Amino acid sequence: MAQSIDDEDLTRLRGRTVLVAGGRVSGLATVTPLQDLGARVLVTDSDAGAVANAVARGAGGVHQDELLADSAAFDDIALVVTSPGLRADSAILAAAAGRGIPIWGDVELSWRIDRAGLYGSPSKWLVVTGTNGKTTTTSMLASILDSAGIDSAACGNIGLPILDALQQDPHPAVLAVELSSFQLFWAPSVHPEAGVVLNIAEDHLDWHGGMDGYVLAKAGALTGRVAVVGLDDERAASLASTSPAERVVGFRLTEPSVGELGVVGPDLVDRAFAEHASLVPVADVHPAGPAGVMDALAAAALARAVDIAPEHIADGLRTYQVGPHRNAVVRTLGGVTFVDDSKATNPHAARSSLLAYDRVVWIAGGLLKGAAIDELVAEIAPRLTVALVIGRDGIQIAEALARHAPDVPVVTYPAGDDAGVTRVAEDADEVMQAVVLEAARRAAPGDTVLLAPAAASLDMFVDYGHRGRSFADAALALTGSDVGDRGGRA
Repeated sequence: MAQSIDDEDLTRLRGRTVLVAGGRVSGLATVTPLQDLGARVLVTDSDAGAVANAVARGAGGVHQDELLADSAAFDDIALVVTSPGLRADSAILAAAAGRGIPIWGDVELSWRIDRAGLYGSPSKWLVVTGTNGKTTTTSMLASILDSAGIDSAACGNIGLPILDALQQDPHPAVLAVELSSFQLFWAPSVHPEAGVVLNIAEDHLDWHGGMDGYVLAKAGALTGRVAVVGLDDERAASLASTSPAERVVGFRLTEPSVGELGVVGPDLVDRAFAEHASLVPVADVHPAGPAGVMDALAAAALARAVDIAPEHIADGLRTYQVGPHRNAVVRTLGGVTFVDDSKATNPHAARSSLLAYDRVVWIAGGLLKGAAIDELVAEIAPRLTVALVIGRDGIQIAEALARHAPDVPVVTYPAGDDAGVTRVAEDADEVMQAVVLEAARRAAPGDTVLLAPAAASLDMFVDYGHRGRSFADAALALTGSDVGDRGGRA
């Protein structure tokens, strides 16, 4: 865990060197604020282009290999600010820790800069984390804050660096902050006005060294004034008893008890911040279905924690627009519906969309990141008509299908002796075109061809957005003659 430094130590950075480990979006966002604190900024990365971008912003730059080769390179460094994806045992961070140099994440730096009032009065942080639903919940919350007329910004893991948000004009009074487990791990000082843990399922276990480390990182969102937990998720609910928050609130899909939000008849209802306040009809929540309602309840709980009125919550949820690659219908052709849920980057996320359709031609695979797939496959097996698996860990999904769904035809890309071989991004669109065409040929009217990979995308694609766009482009290129020309079955 990052080492602790008193807040007043920000003033001690003047004239000192701060090493920024990682020169991508979050790393570059730290350059100007660190310079505003009077620090000398040195950015390191394994990519020469990223180092060049940092130099163009007025920072110093050094390639990671060059830095590690210089035994005296760390002598003048007062602080390391790390990009969230770097593990504590990475070469750069291990070298810094071995010399007793404090290590902060960019979110930790953001929190301390905000508390110090560098860019204005400290903002209220509303933190969203969980294995799945983070971006949807954060976006719903941002829509609610906008409907209430509050100067705010959605930032963090959702895309906009927190430090960039803090420099906006007008300065945001409230931040809707999406945080990953990596970001929380490197930000131990963050104590938000309110924070939510939506759910916890196996994900990033390789990074955290197991489930206990992953759960501990997620629990960092519950250390502020109000802690909100998803009661229908056993692991998330268990954090209620250990949270140091002044107040713990739960939400559930069924009728809420006192101190909870939930569903009563046709409405989302708050019994935590009011005796009984109807918030919005379930029918007005998008995306529809249990996952969308849960995310809406979580967003509503955070909004109620900062005294936003029910009518603004209703307006914000009604006007919220679902983001791309989240169970989005691309087209219907020949009675077959093509759905892009590329954002389903782990088995827990894929489960929600797979259970929404009765007959599924499933496109899955990528990087499982240590997550188990058997439980998901066993549960959704009756819905599958065909499975097409891609990517580095696709063979693991194919093997699980053989164990739990032996009657479901499985096609592996690449096939034969090349199965399980990583394909580089230049080949990814070509592979996706072949997969979607094969899926269309094997589909029958009434089937859903669903991209719900249950795995990360970076073995083949630039990111999950690239994967989703590739799927959509391939589906839109199909003609009527491509659908069902094998009678819908292998």
